[in-house]
Amino acid sequence: MRAFRLAFSALALGLFVFFLVIHRNDSMNVLELLQEYEVWVAIGLLVLICAFLYLRVPGLVTKQLDARAGAIAKELEEAKRLREEAQAVLAGYAQKAAQAEMEAARIVADAKDEAERFAKETRAQLRQQIERRAQIAKDKIEQAEHAALEEIRVLAADKAVAAAEKLIAERLDEKRSDALVQQSIKDFYKAS
Repeated sequence: MRAFRLAFSALALGLFVFFLVIHRNDSMNVLELLQEYEVWVAIGLLVLICAFLYLRVPGLVTKQLDARAGAIAKELEEAKRLREEAQAVLAGYAQKAAQAEMEAARIVADAKDEAERFAKETRAQLRQQIERRAQIAKDKIEQAEHAALEEIRVLAADKAVAAAEKLIAERLDEKRSDALVQQSIKDFYKAS
């Protein structure tokens, strides 16, 4: 509205100066003045501005500009609110990312601890298995030694019997042999 008043004031001042200059110029009269197209343009512009003022165009334009300014202000407020929400969401995501990193670090630490525990258990099981197998091997060696000793005893007994037979056969003659057989038979019947 102020812009229209300012424009109207400037036009009125311009027309006043124009008529003042024309009036000072004695060579031109009013009829000649009306024949100039600049005068009609000025009069038409003056009539148009008066019609705009009569129809309250400046007020309508002002209302529309105010409405547009209000809409822009609302859009700015909405943009500000959305920006704040976006910052809050971003902060939430940053916090979640930090929590996820901490969780990942904890999982890695737990996995390392689990791997160490598994390695210790595996070593202990391996040690037990080695000890069991060593004990089994030791038992087998003892059994083999025992079997070898038994075999040696049997062989020694066989050799001793063979040597005794040989000695008895060399020292025992037929007469003595018959007496021993007779004595053995008697001892057998007495025992039964």
